[in-house]
Amino acid sequence: MKLKGQIGLVTGAGRGIGRAIAKTLAAEGATVFLASRTLLELQNVQREIQEQGGSAVVVPSDISREDDVDGLFGEIRRVHNRLDIVVNNAGIGTFAPVRAMKIADFDAMWNLNVRGLFLVTRQALQLMEPQRNGIIVNISSLAGKNAFVNGAGYASTKWALMGFSKCLMLEEREFGIRVVTICPGSVDTTFGETQTDAARAAKIPSPQDIADVVLSAIMIHPRAMVSEIDIRPTNPK
Repeated sequence: MKLKGQIGLVTGAGRGIGRAIAKTLAAEGATVFLASRTLLELQNVQREIQEQGGSAVVVPSDISREDDVDGLFGEIRRVHNRLDIVVNNAGIGTFAPVRAMKIADFDAMWNLNVRGLFLVTRQALQLMEPQRNGIIVNISSLAGKNAFVNGAGYASTKWALMGFSKCLMLEEREFGIRVVTICPGSVDTTFGETQTDAARAAKIPSPQDIADVVLSAIMIHPRAMVSEIDIRPTNPK
């Protein structure tokens, strides 16, 4: 129970990487606030956590909306009034050439992947700075460091996330707040609404692999910070 007594928040917690991270933090003793737009998915994750003896609080939220983020943090303050761990995991991706990209899809990615990250982080700092302690884990992507065909909309949000995270780390270290950016490559999820085929799934990281890395970064002694971690398949061929 390495995180016993700590309070965590995971966005995009209803499935995939977010679900695995939330369950992993709870298994180590943290009380985890679960945020995403889909209530039923969050309730399923909460039930799984509780069946394993953990503690989780469901707060359905569209983090791209300031009112929803205010409500989410209002609940965190009401129940515990402190926050030790934030995992900014929520994100979406739509892939198309620039000439064919829909403005609505472009805006949706930026509103969630970047604006939502900003709204959640700004609120979290209001709780963490007085504590002079805390860790913020931002889930980026190797797409935040590379270019690829049909990826301009999505990759640009992740490049923005990388810049945001680097600046945040330099700003907040004086308050004892650590900022870690995790950059996965291919992961066996339904991200982008496509299911990985079984043969490929066996060769690429699972959501639990990402969750294990997140936990490892959190568990480093507070005097040290791993600011950025890349995760890719060992041998995807």
